[in-house]
Amino acid sequence: MVSTWRDDENSRDCCKWKGIQCNHQIGHITILSLPGQFPYQYLKGAINITSLFALKNIQHLDLSHNFFLGSHIPQLIGSLTNLRYLSLSYSRFGGSIPIQLGNLTHLLYLDLSHNYNHGEIPYQLGRLTHLRYLNLSYNHLNGELPYQLANLSQLRYLDIGRNSFSGALPFQIGNLPFLHTLKLAGNFDVKPMDAKCLNLQELYLSHNNIVLSSPFHSNFPSLVILDLSYNNMTSLVSSIRDDSFLMSPISITNSSSPLVSLDLSLNILKSSSIFYWLFNSTTNLRMLELYGNLLEGPIPDGFGKVMNSLEILYLSSNNLQHEIPSFFGNMCTLKMLDLSENKLSGKISNFFQNSSWCNKHMLQDLELSDNQIIGMLPASIGLLSELESLYLDGNCLEGDVTESHLSNFSKLRYLVLSKNSLSLKIDPNWVPPFQIIYLELRSCKLDPTFPSWLQTQLPKWFWNNLQNMEMLNMSHNNLSGSIPNISVKLLNSTSIILNSNQFEGKIPSFLLQALELRLSNNKFSDFFSFICDQRNTPIAILDLSNNQLKGHLPDCWKSVDRLLCLDLSNNKLSGRIPVSMGSLVQLEALVLRNNNLTGELASTLKNCNNLFMLDVGENMLSGPIPSWLGEIMQQLIILIMRENHFSGNLPIQLCYLKHIQFMDLSRNIINTSDTRNRIYWMNNTYFESYGSLDIGSYTLNISLMWKGVEQGFENPELKLKSIDLSSNKLTGEIPKDIAYLVGLVSLNLSRNNLRGKIPSEIGNLSSLESLDLSRNHISRGIPFSLSQIDFLGKLDLSHNSLSRRIPSGRHIDTFDGSCFEGNNDLCGEQVNKSCPGDGDERREKVGEGEAMNGDEDSDWYEALYMSMGIGYFTGFWGLLGPILLSRSSRNAYLSFLNRFTDRIYEQY
Repeated sequence: MVSTWRDDENSRDCCKWKGIQCNHQIGHITILSLPGQFPYQYLKGAINITSLFALKNIQHLDLSHNFFLGSHIPQLIGSLTNLRYLSLSYSRFGGSIPIQLGNLTHLLYLDLSHNYNHGEIPYQLGRLTHLRYLNLSYNHLNGELPYQLANLSQLRYLDIGRNSFSGALPFQIGNLPFLHTLKLAGNFDVKPMDAKCLNLQELYLSHNNIVLSSPFHSNFPSLVILDLSYNNMTSLVSSIRDDSFLMSPISITNSSSPLVSLDLSLNILKSSSIFYWLFNSTTNLRMLELYGNLLEGPIPDGFGKVMNSLEILYLSSNNLQHEIPSFFGNMCTLKMLDLSENKLSGKISNFFQNSSWCNKHMLQDLELSDNQIIGMLPASIGLLSELESLYLDGNCLEGDVTESHLSNFSKLRYLVLSKNSLSLKIDPNWVPPFQIIYLELRSCKLDPTFPSWLQTQLPKWFWNNLQNMEMLNMSHNNLSGSIPNISVKLLNSTSIILNSNQFEGKIPSFLLQALELRLSNNKFSDFFSFICDQRNTPIAILDLSNNQLKGHLPDCWKSVDRLLCLDLSNNKLSGRIPVSMGSLVQLEALVLRNNNLTGELASTLKNCNNLFMLDVGENMLSGPIPSWLGEIMQQLIILIMRENHFSGNLPIQLCYLKHIQFMDLSRNIINTSDTRNRIYWMNNTYFESYGSLDIGSYTLNISLMWKGVEQGFENPELKLKSIDLSSNKLTGEIPKDIAYLVGLVSLNLSRNNLRGKIPSEIGNLSSLESLDLSRNHISRGIPFSLSQIDFLGKLDLSHNSLSRRIPSGRHIDTFDGSCFEGNNDLCGEQVNKSCPGDGDERREKVGEGEAMNGDEDSDWYEALYMSMGIGYFTGFWGLLGPILLSRSSRNAYLSFLNRFTDRIYEQY
């Protein structure tokens, strides 16, 4: 748009430039409209508002949908006093709202929504008494609303939702007589006297913790749209009987109500009586949303007979039961029906055959996913000729799906049949009448070879269709053979999921055009040309794990430098990690586990400082653990380097990993040196806010070793907090300061050379679920505090030199003798060995440790507990030991924490 602004002979008249309009009577610019089209065309940088001072007559200024990241709204914008229209929405402005906006007293329209503005709403906005439209939603504003907003008596539209406001409304809705749309999504305390307005047509009160059993008496006779989603409503019907807020007989509870859209989704509604209330009170609804509640029981037949105006019905994610109703085919205006994620049962044929389907030329979206529906897909499904989306996945359907089922769907775009027992039997010569963009056939019974009806029709329909496809999922189908390499251009947002089949050979290079590509659990053997013959590909997620890839890793990773997640685990790759892998600077997860990689970690990997997961375990990597892991990779949450040949000491820089939650360095050749007297901590620490990129629904797989057996975790939600330093050459005692790791869930120090006693302070690890100290030289008794850890489900203290009685209490008595074997001087019921003095009442207990000294130490503990919410600190000896053992280091750490949390509060 701005490219048309040229000062030459042909373009000197600025009134002809795009985005500019002039008042030709006075010869001045009155409209400057420069909305961006992010991420394609947009303005960026800081705004020099002084350049607009010459436009004294400007009345309309639109700079929305641009990229002014971090810039503040200029204070001098308050000098443009003739403005009637100002839109700065979706432009990533930060800072506070300037009070000078209150000088724009002629404003009719003000939109600052979807930015990063923070602080309170300036009371000066109350001067804008002509304002008709005000939108401040989706910012980081907080505090109470200024009472001066009650002066905006001309408002028609008010949206201040999705901020962090608190307190009551400073005005009664009835004081805004012309208001027709009110959006208060947030945490407002809406009082009965606030909620009165004769002209209000749209009311949005989501995210407000509204409980409708309160004695509200309101009257909205003109209400057309009502949104009460994301609240804590447990009952609606009882509230109706109490003539409560919003639902008085005068307002909604009569069949002549103008209400056409009602959103009660994502509450805690349970009783199916809501359906009876609906069809006895408000039969004019066109859109009803009840998804994400706890509704149970059947949907009553009367609902389908009376709600004959419904066009959109969302009932997904509830606990609805009994046979799937057939009356939906008699709701003649129905366009969208979502019953997914319930417990509905019965034959699918009854759903289609026992109704007139008067809406067969209306229904566009049918979603029955994740229920318990059985039977064969009837041919009568083809009556729904206007279907654009058909989701039947996650049921118990069986039989064949042929072209006769699909031939009548000329508008079909989304087809999902996964996770059934269906078999696709399509004539290879069939040409479908639709152009699919989202196809999921996971766990269907497809032909063992790559389906001929997909292969042989090139380019008739499938592969030509692929260029418009957003999703292709044919995983878990036992497909075999090779995938042909074709010349086709894919959408940049395509997801292709073909994992868990039997594909083999080379990976075709055209697939690298996808945004997400999952080919795990196949038999592919070659991906060199797949990576190296490309340039500037958009791929973000690449999963080639569990194949038969062999040879050296290719050294041409610059061609896929947009990768966020790369998984090459469980293959036969060899050689060194290539230097070019350091060009993957956007990478968030790198998994190279269980290959035959050798050499040291490539130093160029330090460029990948956005990594939150690094897994190079089960290879033959060697050399020291590099210090830059802690110095540069500040975002690491999961670090797995087990079963390699890493040697030397643990670098003290691992202390820097403030967010680490899972660290496994087991089965290496790591030593410890005496670092207990070293004092170390960072003098300067800062808080950075990274814009996170969504890597979709990709499943992270990590595993723990327990008694030589690998145990896997899918989707650990980054909550697993574990240290595994087993099978190394650690020496010395377990320090009592381990008690400071209060968030620890799993600790494995087995197969080392540790000596001394188990510190009694270990009982402070209240979240501990797994403890393995086996095969060391630990002596003396088992502390009683260990028996007080409620969540401890796995315990192995075998093959040490422990002695005395095994303590009893809580559930430690449930551990069998194998947990204590190889300790000849232990006694107790678990090892079937009596102890001296068993006839006495006396039971040995180990003390709970020394008391904390002074307020200073108390503050240290309080700060440490608080720090668990900010980041999780792992390690001891060369890691946390220096901090924990030194009072001066504690003071420095407390000072850092105070600065750190202050910075966080400033950010929000």
